[in-house]
Amino acid sequence: MDYSNLMQKPRIEKVVVNIGVGESGERLGKAEQLLELLTGRKSVRTVTTHKIPTWNLRGGEPIGCKVTLRGGEADEFLKKSFEAVDGRLFYSNFDSLGNLAFGVSEYIDFPGVKYDPDIGIFGFNVCATIKRPGFRVKTRKLNKSRIPPKSAITADEAIELIKEKFGVEVERKE
Repeated sequence: MDYSNLMQKPRIEKVVVNIGVGESGERLGKAEQLLELLTGRKSVRTVTTHKIPTWNLRGGEPIGCKVTLRGGEADEFLKKSFEAVDGRLFYSNFDSLGNLAFGVSEYIDFPGVKYDPDIGIFGFNVCATIKRPGFRVKTRKLNKSRIPPKSAITADEAIELIKEKFGVEVERKE
């Protein structure tokens, strides 16, 4: 798309890489090792917010880990992640607000990473937040403002950005 104003051009704000293990303990430690291997960053644990007895979960128990990447790191990680899924995404990977989410079933599909028997096999989720410059007014602490609907990012704009920047094919599921 051709934008008359640079402030209208969407960009990738952040990329969140997430591994949900479902339990605390040794597997969670291995998942944290894997995220550090993939991203070069220390991960943060995610905890349950509710008690779910049928799944043997207590409130506040760590069940996963995540890493947030911004800027050039985010772009590089996304480029490698698209290689792991063979450069193909589906329209269903984009939501109505233009955000992108997809999964990589096994970390050994990720370029440059070899199987580590100490870690085992894990998959991970990649979520990219796409925004325009100036969207901070929606989330800032003081003097929050509403973003008008005409300024919102559509799924089509996000798809166009990903195709243009990374050369990824986006197709419909049949």
